[in-house]
Amino acid sequence: MREISKKVINCYKDNNPVINKKLKEVSVEEGMAIATELFQILNKRKDGIGLAANQVGIDAQVAVVNVREPLVLINPKIVSKENEISYYEGCLSYPNKGVRTQRYETVQVKTEQNESTWIFSGVETNEEGKGSWESDESKNKQALRLLESICVQHEIDHLMGITIHDRKLVTTYKAETKIGRNHLVTIKKGDAVKVLKYKKAQKFLNQEWIIQ
Repeated sequence: MREISKKVINCYKDNNPVINKKLKEVSVEEGMAIATELFQILNKRKDGIGLAANQVGIDAQVAVVNVREPLVLINPKIVSKENEISYYEGCLSYPNKGVRTQRYETVQVKTEQNESTWIFSGVETNEEGKGSWESDESKNKQALRLLESICVQHEIDHLMGITIHDRKLVTTYKAETKIGRNHLVTIKKGDAVKVLKYKKAQKFLNQEWIIQ
């Protein structure tokens, strides 16, 4: 019987020989057994929304996602994708080192255990009959749907041996350019803009703000 590691391998501290490897396809039965283990690891950690088999050292195309509901991805393939976007992502395999990546707002995915495809999308829905007081709830749902779409893409990448660092988006400023602690910088997030000293901007840059 397969012995499955009970912890996520921290790639900054330990070697993971399968983190950059395209993983092997598996049967639905084997995939579901591995998925159960992955959910158990996620539930024990309580700090992740998705996990791929190679993150715990298993060579198998299996991943789980738990954003809006628990999902199992066995031998998944993205069959279509729309609307390129950037998104700030973290990864349990590379703790505390998030990066801004290039992703897609909408993806259509085929898995081994389902005949039909799944569509994951963060596009805004036009739901008629909704009062203005529900706008915040609607935005929250949209944000969750987008997070789920990004998470699915993130986990499928893992199964192909691709990490967030391979998807890192090159920003408009050069990271190697040294900025003084008291240097004034302009940062932006959505429509919000702030001008402040670089040392004070650091906490905002960790919250998806970007330097203009």
